[in-house]
Amino acid sequence: MTFRVIDTETCGFNGGVVEIASVDVVDGAIIRPMSDLVCPDREISPQAMAIHHITEEMVEDKPRIAVAVRRYQDHPFYVAHNAAFDRAMLPEMNGQWICTVKLARELFPNQPSYSLQNLRSSLALETYPPEHLHPHRALYDCYVTAALLQRILDESGWEAEQMVAITERPTLLRTLKFGKYRGQKIAEIAQQDPGYLRWMLRSVDSLSADMKYSLNHFLQKE
Repeated sequence: MTFRVIDTETCGFNGGVVEIASVDVVDGAIIRPMSDLVCPDREISPQAMAIHHITEEMVEDKPRIAVAVRRYQDHPFYVAHNAAFDRAMLPEMNGQWICTVKLARELFPNQPSYSLQNLRSSLALETYPPEHLHPHRALYDCYVTAALLQRILDESGWEAEQMVAITERPTLLRTLKFGKYRGQKIAEIAQQDPGYLRWMLRSVDSLSADMKYSLNHFLQKE
């Protein structure tokens, strides 16, 4: 089975792809690296530029994403760290998606953080990305995600369809990552201030499907 690990870098949280990259994972080997800078449909935010260091000058003469994406298409399985985000950035992809964040939460439930770099460190992943790149460049992150996927495959024995099923079902989140109760257990907030969680469900449009599921889960228990 072949998996295409894919990653995008963007102008900000609201989209605008500036880079796309992928590697294929085949029988434990990481092969066929590809990467392209992309001319976005909006300005790159200073916050995003500070993270990935991709400037307007670097992408001004590059193709649009509708052109660049063509050589990444037509694969049966796409793997991404936080696949919901990359899937939204790449609606042209017609394969099934697998999310290494959800898989890691299922397989390694006691991690302090499920960010890619934290998992690389805490799981002591062996990764060999190109030396000229750095974290938050798309190809670099593909190599780390590929190593994480291989660790998950080795330890879980999951087949591709099982990983797709885990990706598609909601994940129960236990800690609030933002807002006035940032870092606190959602179960405790549901007991102490359930009105705040109900307000979040009504008013915060950016809540992920997993967060909505988790807030409703703990509110039903209070």
